[in-house]
Amino acid sequence: MIIIKIIDAHMHFSDILSFKGTALEISDLDYSSIGLKNEYEENNIIAGIGMGLSETEEGKFPDYNSLNPMRLDLEVPNPAFIYECLGINPYDLQTRKESIYDIENAISETRIVGFKIYAGYYPFYVYDTVYEPIYELAEKYNLPVVIHSGDTYSERGLIKYSHPIHIDELAVFHRNINFVIAHLGDPWVMDTAEILSKNRNVFADLSGLIVSDEFKAKTYINEKTFIDHFRRAIFYSETYDKLLFGTDWPLVQVKTYIEFIKKLVPEKYYEDIFYNNSNNLFKLFEEGE
Repeated sequence: MIIIKIIDAHMHFSDILSFKGTALEISDLDYSSIGLKNEYEENNIIAGIGMGLSETEEGKFPDYNSLNPMRLDLEVPNPAFIYECLGINPYDLQTRKESIYDIENAISETRIVGFKIYAGYYPFYVYDTVYEPIYELAEKYNLPVVIHSGDTYSERGLIKYSHPIHIDELAVFHRNINFVIAHLGDPWVMDTAEILSKNRNVFADLSGLIVSDEFKAKTYINEKTFIDHFRRAIFYSETYDKLLFGTDWPLVQVKTYIEFIKKLVPEKYYEDIFYNNSNNLFKLFEEGE
């Protein structure tokens, strides 16, 4: 069997109470650099792209007081195999004039590969003018923008802001920027499929579709109704060159999630979805590395 190199295009490595609780009580994994390294090595994952996130008090996310850019702060320094999308707090953009300068200064760091907007967690539509400075930076530095879409991992989220349909308007008026719909916009996966097929500058990651331990995840994997929910959207979009593998670690164990994604897509597209598409979009490795 051919061993495929894998990039985890959507994971977390921030000091967030809910992530720690999920790792301990739900996904049953070691939420640390050691735990991550072990899972990645066992599954031939050569890099992860962490979504920057922070909270000023335990359990406060979505934290309106977090300063931009929100970073990966579980351990210092971060593991060498992790790259980073800078997390954006729109409230800080509104209230602190230094905010956008701090974001731009962080871009100079070599492992910064994009931005992350937490639509739904923060009550702003993605096309709100508050985000325009971020889109200007994204175009200036040719960096993708990952946007949380679909259900929120917090009861305090407002899902009317995280519906993927809003990304269509964003993509139309910002054609020079590549956008990633996180989590395939689940549960609105057919809306995501339409946006993917319509807009050349929109991609989607397949992260966060399962939050569970290994045993419960396998029940999902063997449930046809659950699998078909995603397969239908993926087949409809016919955009296998724009789908990215991601785990949303620590919400699920890596090995089990790889098995799940392999059930969703034809084998002939494995190399693209698990490695090529993410590498082409985020430009992590030169050919041959």
